[in-house]
Amino acid sequence: MPGKHEGLLEYGSWEDRPERRLSLLYRAAKWCIDLIRPSYLSKAGSRRQFGRTAYLDGLRGFAALLVYFGHHHLWARDAIKVENIFDNAFGYNKQYYFACLPGVRMFFSGGHYAVSVFFVISGYVLSAKALSQAYAGEYTRLGDTLASALFRRWLRLFIPLIVTTFAFMTTVHAFSIWTDDDREPTYHDELWKWYVETKNFTFLFRTGGVPWLSYNRHLWSIPMEFKGSVVIFTAIQALSRCSRNARLWCEVILIYYFMYIVDGWFCSMFLAGMLLCDLDLLARNNDLPRFFLWFENYRELLFYNLLIASIYLGGIPIAEDVKVLRDSPGWYYLSMLKPQAVYDYKWFYLFWAAVWLVACVPQIPWLKAFCEMRFNQYLGRISYAFYLIHGPLLQTFADRLYVATGWSREAHAVGAPTWINFFPLSKEGPLGLDFSFWVPQLIILPVTLWAAEIVTKLVDEPAVNFAQWAYKKALAPSTLPKI
Repeated sequence: MPGKHEGLLEYGSWEDRPERRLSLLYRAAKWCIDLIRPSYLSKAGSRRQFGRTAYLDGLRGFAALLVYFGHHHLWARDAIKVENIFDNAFGYNKQYYFACLPGVRMFFSGGHYAVSVFFVISGYVLSAKALSQAYAGEYTRLGDTLASALFRRWLRLFIPLIVTTFAFMTTVHAFSIWTDDDREPTYHDELWKWYVETKNFTFLFRTGGVPWLSYNRHLWSIPMEFKGSVVIFTAIQALSRCSRNARLWCEVILIYYFMYIVDGWFCSMFLAGMLLCDLDLLARNNDLPRFFLWFENYRELLFYNLLIASIYLGGIPIAEDVKVLRDSPGWYYLSMLKPQAVYDYKWFYLFWAAVWLVACVPQIPWLKAFCEMRFNQYLGRISYAFYLIHGPLLQTFADRLYVATGWSREAHAVGAPTWINFFPLSKEGPLGLDFSFWVPQLIILPVTLWAAEIVTKLVDEPAVNFAQWAYKKALAPSTLPKI
């Protein structure tokens, strides 16, 4: 034992002290517990004060849940080709299903509606700080904000995508997990295929190839998210010194251009989010154009009607031929509104549905309160990771549970024969409310949320922090903030 007055050098290095080792073990154990402990089981943060736009986080989280359920409904019932039912309107081809009723459909095939909402929310959030600075005439700070945002955006979006797809690809090979997809015979070949696909997928100006990654086809919207972000940053910089009316008119013209002149529907969604943010900013400063005062006495009626219209348009039938839309009950006259420029007609109607929904939420108290519910806020916090990993979990973990309860396909006879009807459950009842689908959700959904939380802590949040650190390290000394 060292004497009372002996120094660290006499006893050994500081790291070798027993109390130091215990401290490191304690912190490591605490970190692991915090990492794997689901926060939705904790009461912490239940009384957290919400920010002005917290409802957007909740709306994003709820939209992510619609994407999740849409993919799961179609995956489980792939053998009966249920997309021929869920993708069409109630009564189309004399098919009358509860799941296809207006408003109900979004819980079974509302993925595209949700993606449109994502894009509008992104346009709003990405422009909020910069528009406030432009409105205040703080052009130097505006330049700093846009430079930082543009530098960090690719890193923030694609680092989590790269990490999760790489982990999925490696895990499938390492543990020989069967998936109903073509895989390369060796890990080296798979790694090369993943590299080629990923590098092309993350290129902003890519002009060819399929619009998705074979390792997670649900991520096709991420490159559009990046392109829309660039459009927002460019538009803010270009319009930052314009007058109020000129800026608003230019935003409207750009929205019209991308939707009606060229096939840039997702750019219109981002710019519509920017326009909504601009109008909210002007409203807070009592600087709205007089045109909007005409509707002040009809505010409640107006927004409730827009909400109903949004929900109805959000159930747009999905098909390549506009003739399907024309033959769908309740859509004949609406089909005539489709612009010539839009190749995939559904995005035109989803544009209006998403914009009206985002505009309505803060104006309807109960709807805003719903979006600010603790669970929706939780979903909003993990929404990006939830979006990234629900596909790989669906292909592997959830797929087995669905097969076990009776939802098998021909491919499972070769790839997962022992799982077929391992625990069969009843499929009786209305389509979409099958007992054999919802019982596995008691396991699948909590596991997916838990995994999304881990990915948020382990990948998503570090990616955000890394992007911020990289930008600060890249700054020239003269541009660093003075203390």
